[in-house]
Amino acid sequence: MENKAVILWVDDEIDLLKSNILFLKQKGYDVYEATNGDDAIQFIKNNDVDLVFMDEMMPGKGGLETLSEVKDLKPGLPVVMVTKNEEESLMEDAIGKKISDYLLKPVNPKQVLLVCKKFLEGRKLKGDQVSRDYIQEFNQISMSLMNELTWDEWINIHVKMTNWELELDEHPELGLKQTAIDQRRECNVEFSKFVEKNYRNWLDDNAGAPVLSNRVVDKYLIPNIDKYKSVFLIVVDCMRLDQWLVMERYLENYFRISKDYYYSLLPTATPYSRNAIFAGLYPSEIEKHYPDLWRTGDDENSKNNYEKEFLQKLLERRKVKLRNELRYTKIMDSDFSRGIESRILSFCNNQVNALVINFVDMIAHSRSDTAILKEIAPDESAYRSLTESWFEHSSFFGMLRQLSTKSDVKIILTTDHGSIRCLHGVKALGDKESATNLRYKYGRNVKAEPRNAIFVKNPLDYRLPVRNGIVNYIIAKEDFYFVYPTDYHKFLNYYNDTFQHGGISMEEMILPVAFLESKG
Repeated sequence: MENKAVILWVDDEIDLLKSNILFLKQKGYDVYEATNGDDAIQFIKNNDVDLVFMDEMMPGKGGLETLSEVKDLKPGLPVVMVTKNEEESLMEDAIGKKISDYLLKPVNPKQVLLVCKKFLEGRKLKGDQVSRDYIQEFNQISMSLMNELTWDEWINIHVKMTNWELELDEHPELGLKQTAIDQRRECNVEFSKFVEKNYRNWLDDNAGAPVLSNRVVDKYLIPNIDKYKSVFLIVVDCMRLDQWLVMERYLENYFRISKDYYYSLLPTATPYSRNAIFAGLYPSEIEKHYPDLWRTGDDENSKNNYEKEFLQKLLERRKVKLRNELRYTKIMDSDFSRGIESRILSFCNNQVNALVINFVDMIAHSRSDTAILKEIAPDESAYRSLTESWFEHSSFFGMLRQLSTKSDVKIILTTDHGSIRCLHGVKALGDKESATNLRYKYGRNVKAEPRNAIFVKNPLDYRLPVRNGIVNYIIAKEDFYFVYPTDYHKFLNYYNDTFQHGGISMEEMILPVAFLESKG
């Protein structure tokens, strides 16, 4: 070993352990000895130590007392307790004092070596295995792109790639992050072609189509309403699969979790996809029944003022009778969120609760507009970390923890669309009344290069609003974003490397639906 790991073995009967110590030295470790807790503390103060083996029963300062002092000095230093005592209470005390592992005497050399490898070489060994497994998966995905993939195979690819991206976050030393980024972009090129070819056929509600936004309530909410005292439909605005997965880690201790996936409608933006969820209708059908909704621009807040009414009418059309009033709550600021957290258990008296959580969308928009957030979250990996930090300390997590105490509650947690980090700007043409969205535009004669966007000549072909006139749509593919020719370079640079939504990518379209039930 080029840099020998330093091990300190603390035992008042150290002479009885010479065979183990010699064995570790032969394996390339530097092993030092101490016969009491005070000497051990002094050695750790004066030397860089990588691992400690600590006898539990020593005269004077015992193992647990010494362990506490070691953790005060160096909280991250792994300490392995070695003892003859098999009492459960002792193990609990040791675990409570943050012991790293536990060995019962007599210990044998192979047992000790295994512990050493776990703490001193475990990261490298795991990294080597991760690297081998990832390269194998990378090659399999690359080969699959040569075939005609189905919508469910695309879901599998997106899930696999996302899980690997989270795994590689834990091993930046492997240098595989850029490889994963490049493959993600390659996949989105092919995915955009796939969507362009198949999307219109899905809109005919044929049996071979994936679940789309307008079928989410029918597929996931309605079948569960009569099975539980209370059902929660929670829609987290603009949540990507990777963001859900970092949240899921925190929820696994509280819930039994299962998942499914669905496809967002196009454009993958709140006025279209979220209205479609709550109304159970395509955007063109919403325009037909609620024409006032589309008479002004696409301000995302003003376009989603009728979600409760949409859901009520959808349940009425499906002849679903609730025993009490549908409860709908939109959470857009932290003060209001804390208030909801304090009384979330009272919501369980309602048979159906719909909650919309806007904070993930706010993170995306804030990163685009705030230099410091772009510095904190310069790429997808850091963006996941930012999401994790928010969620861990959020009122939303507090709400879910409280709901986990109710065994007769079912939570259906999903999103209306994801987002993508936009790195390539392209010119878009249109008149002065054209929409300003970066990933999709509508207006008279809006245009963009076909290789960068889907051109929708007739909105009804895509079940989109016609907006009382002759209007076209363009929807960006992959990670492109639209910039008008006026002040082109200024806005090209301003919006480069921002998280946007509305277009065609796996991150925006392939969305998780998580089912949470209490473990209690």
